[in-house]
Amino acid sequence: MKPEKITNDVYSLRVNHFNRRLFDSLIPLPEGTSYNAYLVKGSEKTALLDSADPEKAAALFDYLKDEKKIDYVIAHHAEQDHSGSIPLVLEKYPAAKVVTNPKCKEFLMTHLHIQADKFIEVKDGETLSLGGKTLEFVYLPWVHWPETMGTYLREEKVLFSCDFFGSHLATSALFSEEHVVYEPMKRYFAEIMMPFRSNIKSHLEKLAKYDIKFIAPSHGPVHGTPKFVMEIYREWAVSEPHNKAVVAYISMHGSTYMLVNRLVSRLQERGVCVEKLNLDQFDEGRVAMSLVDAATIVIGTPTVLTGPHPKAVYAAHLANLLRPKAKYVSVIGSYGWGGRAVETIAGLIPNLKAEVLKPVMVKGMPTEADLKLVDELADTIAEKHKTTVPCGAGA
Repeated sequence: MKPEKITNDVYSLRVNHFNRRLFDSLIPLPEGTSYNAYLVKGSEKTALLDSADPEKAAALFDYLKDEKKIDYVIAHHAEQDHSGSIPLVLEKYPAAKVVTNPKCKEFLMTHLHIQADKFIEVKDGETLSLGGKTLEFVYLPWVHWPETMGTYLREEKVLFSCDFFGSHLATSALFSEEHVVYEPMKRYFAEIMMPFRSNIKSHLEKLAKYDIKFIAPSHGPVHGTPKFVMEIYREWAVSEPHNKAVVAYISMHGSTYMLVNRLVSRLQERGVCVEKLNLDQFDEGRVAMSLVDAATIVIGTPTVLTGPHPKAVYAAHLANLLRPKAKYVSVIGSYGWGGRAVETIAGLIPNLKAEVLKPVMVKGMPTEADLKLVDELADTIAEKHKTTVPCGAGA
């Protein structure tokens, strides 16, 4: 394979993994993913930025087959899908030095056993000249590990952003198209970046001072429209939630399903956008995406042996991990003889910092009186949503 030119002496060495279906043995990858390394050639030195997952190391070295010398390997992030092939790169180019921050150095020494004398440590804002090409290192901690950083190539105005602004998208296109990349980027943000919204806000402010022409992330295509990318990240991370309720449910004998359908219908009648998710076909990414801009989360669950259904528990646990900006949560469902489904769900979501709206838990099949309680919950949600952003704004 031949490196693809992004701009003057800057090349993409993207390794697509079209048939990978899970990331970290957890995150679904409906469109595969890619591991992006980049090559920057100065008049004096050459730098390789990141590497590839070890499973795809052969593809990376196919790109490098005509490269006689690499002086620096810039390590933005120690996770193995980015750094895992660095030891192999150092075997092929023994004179190369790994350039990174002290925290990433520590991680690479721990996880990959790279020796201390192979490193050059850099500070936030420090520069490295390749001869006519100046690399400026930009610390971007907690997107999504504590050691993550990026690199800004001053002359060509390229931001190598690591996981920031990435997408799990295997594609033959070098540059992203907005209508194609939007959903994969939102899925990626939801699954990986959403818990770090406060960090993202500060990083967006930090990057605002840079004149950026291209954003080159570590997953997915290169972005030639930085303004679009920055704006949607600002919308997802910073803006207020939308007039949207997520109703994630599972039903065993139909009673919870009746409650869910009534709630969804009544919310829609009151002008609330609703995303209804059947947890029986659990897609962590789809659930995560639904939470990005929702103001309310409602979990619908039957009672299993006095507690909520395990899939409802998983959904609540996932929401707690991802820390979306929802302001309100509630529980609806049914039970056979008793239980503590509401208390259990509430105990699973301490990170949400959301107001708990009065739940609706009914015994057996819902009566008309039970359904009127659902109507009251819909009234409450609609009233709470009067100050939210209109549904779909900024999308």
